[in-house]
Amino acid sequence: MALRKFLQLSAVATALVLAGCGGGDININTGSGGDDGGGTTPPPTSVCPTFATQGSSLAGVTLPVCEITGTITSNVTLTTDAVWALSGKVVVGGDNANSATLTIQPGVKVFGKSGADYLVISRGSKIQAVGTASAPIVFTSVNDMLGLSDEESAGQWGGLVLLGNAPTNKCPDLTNCAVESEGESGKYGGNNPEDNSGALKYVQVKYAGYEVIPDNELNGIGFFGIGRGTTVEYIQVHNNVDDGIEFFGGTVDLKHVVLTGNRDDSLDWADGWTGRMQHVLIRHNPNDSKANRGIEADNQSSNFTATPVSKPQISNLTIIGNNFDGDEDSEGILLRAGTNAELYNIIVTGPEKMGECFEINTSETAAFANSGQLIFRNSIIDCAEPFANIKDAAGNVTFNAGDWFRAQPGNIVGDALLGGYIPAANSVALNNGYNVANNVNGWFDDVTYIGAFDGTTDWTKGWTYGLHATGDSGLTQCPAGTTETSSLTGRLNCQLTGDITSNVTLQTGADYVLNGRVRIGGDNTNSATLTIQPGVTVYGKSGADFLAISRGSKINASGTAANPIVFTSVQDVIGSPTAAGQWGGLVLLGNAITNKCPDVNNCSVQAEGEAGPYGGANAADSSGTLNYVVVKHAGYEVIPDNELNGIGFFGVGSGTQCSNIQVHQNVDDGVEFFGGSVNCKNVVLTSNGDDNVDWADGYNGKLQFVLVKMDPNNAKANRGIEADNQAGNLTATPVSNPTVANMTIIGNAFDGDDDSEGVLLRAGTNAQLANFVITGPAGMGECLEIESNESRAFAAAGQLTMTNSVISCQTEAVKGTVATDVTTEAWFLNQTGNKVLKDGTAVLNGIFTNDTTAAKDMKTVDSFFDTVNFVGAVSPSNNWTAGWAVGLDD
Repeated sequence: MALRKFLQLSAVATALVLAGCGGGDININTGSGGDDGGGTTPPPTSVCPTFATQGSSLAGVTLPVCEITGTITSNVTLTTDAVWALSGKVVVGGDNANSATLTIQPGVKVFGKSGADYLVISRGSKIQAVGTASAPIVFTSVNDMLGLSDEESAGQWGGLVLLGNAPTNKCPDLTNCAVESEGESGKYGGNNPEDNSGALKYVQVKYAGYEVIPDNELNGIGFFGIGRGTTVEYIQVHNNVDDGIEFFGGTVDLKHVVLTGNRDDSLDWADGWTGRMQHVLIRHNPNDSKANRGIEADNQSSNFTATPVSKPQISNLTIIGNNFDGDEDSEGILLRAGTNAELYNIIVTGPEKMGECFEINTSETAAFANSGQLIFRNSIIDCAEPFANIKDAAGNVTFNAGDWFRAQPGNIVGDALLGGYIPAANSVALNNGYNVANNVNGWFDDVTYIGAFDGTTDWTKGWTYGLHATGDSGLTQCPAGTTETSSLTGRLNCQLTGDITSNVTLQTGADYVLNGRVRIGGDNTNSATLTIQPGVTVYGKSGADFLAISRGSKINASGTAANPIVFTSVQDVIGSPTAAGQWGGLVLLGNAITNKCPDVNNCSVQAEGEAGPYGGANAADSSGTLNYVVVKHAGYEVIPDNELNGIGFFGVGSGTQCSNIQVHQNVDDGVEFFGGSVNCKNVVLTSNGDDNVDWADGYNGKLQFVLVKMDPNNAKANRGIEADNQAGNLTATPVSNPTVANMTIIGNAFDGDDDSEGVLLRAGTNAQLANFVITGPAGMGECLEIESNESRAFAAAGQLTMTNSVISCQTEAVKGTVATDVTTEAWFLNQTGNKVLKDGTAVLNGIFTNDTTAAKDMKTVDSFFDTVNFVGAVSPSNNWTAGWAVGLDD
């Protein structure tokens, strides 16, 4: 980083030296040009209008450079056939004399070469800078024009100053008002609240705020006595050294304002500003670089009771702080120096180390609050340090900001549930807003939500800078078969919805959101393949969002250990608290055999959650590939008593490739097999609320290396394995009879209606089990049980086997009997290589097996299996969970 900064600064220094010492023409030209024989290039014929001079070209910029300087006293237009350089203080019009209008066409770029370069619109003159969403007007620095600015750049030129004739309380006599503005920009103030300084629309101001005179930096945009006749909509100030925008008196109104990465306050008012604002996003630099307050608000610093008192009306503002900790921390809203205000539908939030989010620190402002004149309602404070109080010299609290805020109507202290800056579908910010259009002022738009965004429309798209970064792949638009939606992750977000009947690829570089039940393909018709590239995240916003792969269709989700594919909840992707059941889950529907169908050639069983039909006669059916896939926080109850599993395998055939999969924190089962013959290797199941591996209805697949770790905090859990044949017909054929090898089950001490347990074989299932380790703490339920007569008969006859396994459980290792006078424990110990350690002897080191029980060579059973020299799922020499699995550290 230091080397890159040095090279950038060196390039800028060279550029500015070439520009000349007196702020003359810019002479940055990488082309060879012509030669007059004397070794110099003759000046080009000017293409600039008479009010400007032509400078040499900028590297990488194809348009000519036109430089403007001094005072402009006639109407001029900055056109799109050039880029425009400011030289020193450029002033439009005299002070209420020789007035002029500066018109700037959509898409024009205006830049300053140094901090001394800035633009001033004098009293009585106008700026008409009206861009479009697709062609915003950009005020920026020469560094930015040369491609040398980055996320840490600021203060590279002056800024934009508007001087108007509207009231300010700095003038006792408004009819004879002439206040000197910051930076010696000129005079402002007057007695015309309707004054018109022109229009700013779709305008960016970037990397400005230079210290023009000592201790006097310019703001990104300074509004000095600006009247409400001025139009200000869709403006952004990005990475300013001082404040983003500041109001010194005036009555100007603003809508759709974005303030990002500013080093001091983002929104600052003083001296009697009484305008209105709506739809405002303030975001401090996410890299935690310098920032101060989202809002710093004063009446007048030298006279707290000066009139008119500052009292803006602001609605639908979102402030997102950062972790900057310096002389002045990143903070939320500070109301001080006698200001008043009306604040509606505000969100203030930020990360854990952000400073206080709401503070009133003067008695005059507190008096407005206590008397009901200062309004702050239908708003959310979501901060680790939410409030700061006023205290007297003895430390006694004289104004409790938290108590006052909580007592106001509609206010919430809690999780706003934002993704980036957009509220999630289940955010309390939605549908809890105050209707300011009807109840406050008809100037406001009619809203029902808190914060700057309604959760659906992102009004920053297309015209702002730095909010919509693409992924590392440079993906800029959503893949075919998906549609762009509001970003909750700071990246391109693409939505999948309904039934998808053509091939779709979810490319790296975007995050993908499920909208309701998303099915790939029809049922053995209009088949399609969903391909998911490594590193992609797919998330659901609510429990109704889940993904189903229909019979005849495929999912090809092939991640890597370094870049697994993640299916998760919106809470997870936006960094809010996670829990089980925050979205649906993943369902695969196949054409393999299930004993739910008497006639497998005419089979159509409805899957759980109304995901679709499954089953058929093709044991080798392929539903695609799952490799390095993590499914988290799923399992919502789609219909009553019918939760989805993390991954549901319904009639899925052995042609499906399944390896390196994890289900973490699911409400219901981790993975469940409803018939079928799919085989899986390297399966991690952590903190699931019900069973971890569940099979039924004739499942005959193979599993190896299965690690089950129930929640170490003893949250809800049930069985490591719960296994059935068919609940409605215990002898239905084909009988469930999977082969499972190298499985570790680590229980917990959960004690509820269903305790944490090990392996339960029941309802007529058969099974071939080998190389197991089953263990857990004191208080864990039974670690092995065979429950139904049919399953016990398989065990007694030697058809159900469990060999080369160790059970080390303190409370109840083995439960029940397999036949008259034959306990299940005796049956287990009579199998080859088994042992029971009833004292809870440690057989694991973390997740790794340290027991020396000899392993069965499963390669001799079936070529699917690997030969290993350990029992259980994981050994230190074969840690296949490393790098991609979650929830294993505790």
